[in-house]
Amino acid sequence: MYKTLKEITDAADKLNMTVGAFNMHNLEMLPSMIRGAQEVGLPIVIQTSVATAQYIGYDVIVAVCKQLANNDLVDVALHLDHARDFDAIRAAIAAGYSSVMFDGSNLPFKENIAKTKAVVDYAHARGVSVEGELGTIGGTEEGISVSEDDKEYTRPNDAVRFLAETGVDALAVGIGTNHGQFKSKTNVKIPLLKEIHSLVDVPLVIHGGTGVKEEDYPELINNGIRKFNVGTELLVGWTAVAKETFGATEVNKSLRYNIIPCNDKVKEIVKHKLSLFMNSDSPLK
Repeated sequence: MYKTLKEITDAADKLNMTVGAFNMHNLEMLPSMIRGAQEVGLPIVIQTSVATAQYIGYDVIVAVCKQLANNDLVDVALHLDHARDFDAIRAAIAAGYSSVMFDGSNLPFKENIAKTKAVVDYAHARGVSVEGELGTIGGTEEGISVSEDDKEYTRPNDAVRFLAETGVDALAVGIGTNHGQFKSKTNVKIPLLKEIHSLVDVPLVIHGGTGVKEEDYPELINNGIRKFNVGTELLVGWTAVAKETFGATEVNKSLRYNIIPCNDKVKEIVKHKLSLFMNSDSPLK
């Protein structure tokens, strides 16, 4: 079924697990991502950047997600990731995205609250979930770079006020992760996450999930992480296989023979991550 982010994270909270949110980088990836979720019997959040949505077409992505969600009997939310432009958010909602993120993390605190609340009011009136961000994530996202010197961790008391004044359905927190990190793993600030989680009652979100150690997943999930973003790992996996297949094939051979192995790699990653996100060794809440 085609779901909102709130519906999916509410279900995840009851089971003390996190939902995998995977960034698609081209349309070819999408069926394998959803079918990977279907094969393990878990919900999935499909994410696109604004640039990817504009490249493929908002309405095309919505149509494919809805068709696969209904045909493959899997719960799917479609989420616009890291949008800073109201026009992009309106376009996604008009096309049928079930969730959007307004990223005001680069703004002064009060301006972030005001603009996030405006998005929440607009989206909720149309049945769409909203994720906000407080604190900043390191690395590079769609050409926007955040250095270690510019990185800001989420302040717990700010999170309380932000949630009270915006009404977001999920909150991305800055606890040390980095976008685009795949050659190394980061040391996330779990004590900070625990403090935030003790003060707020809203699904928390990890960005830059590729750079997070898998052995840290249970403690993150047990402390309120209900959406876990993975993007770079899919991109690196797909591209690595593509370099092999395209480099070895004849130019007149059907493209599907080059691309199917890339999509199979994506499905493999999705299934592996979802199996860990189930948090099966931890008791229910």
